[in-house]
Amino acid sequence: MSAPDGLQIKRLAYADLPQVVAIERRAFPTPWSLAMFVLELSKPSGICLAAWAGGRLRGYLICSRYDTVWHIMNIAVDPDARRRGIATALLEDLLARVGDPRARYTLEVRRSNAEAIRIYERFAFRAAGTRRRYYQDNGEDALIMWRTPSTLDGRLDDIPAAGPVEPTGPAPSKP
Repeated sequence: MSAPDGLQIKRLAYADLPQVVAIERRAFPTPWSLAMFVLELSKPSGICLAAWAGGRLRGYLICSRYDTVWHIMNIAVDPDARRRGIATALLEDLLARVGDPRARYTLEVRRSNAEAIRIYERFAFRAAGTRRRYYQDNGEDALIMWRTPSTLDGRLDDIPAAGPVEPTGPAPSKP
């Protein structure tokens, strides 16, 4: 799927935060607060991206670096702009900015969010564990996904504490 015509990925700025918070509230049942976004933007080692099209913010990605691991903390696309390649474009831009093919990335995703899981799997993220009752709104489990040099080769041997993952079934999509 190609990104929308005219899509531009830029560094997220403090001035973008009112639009980010508006998307966050439409996209998630338990949205981040403005203070959480300010904290992530203030971290010099993080990468925070904004996807713009038609003069409007359409999506964003928040990624923090912890020692040798990049943790994708938040990725969202405006519900009115989904299924147009925006999340894919944000992830592609993140990987390009990090610029290290051996970099390690992790994230948590709702077990029921089949669409997001499929996107992450296209980028060689693999489920390697579960965080029980991770989501506060309904107690849903999160899959812990990793992208590492091993997952690029179809293995999990360089993932810390990789454990068994119960299979996911079809469920409604939800970040």
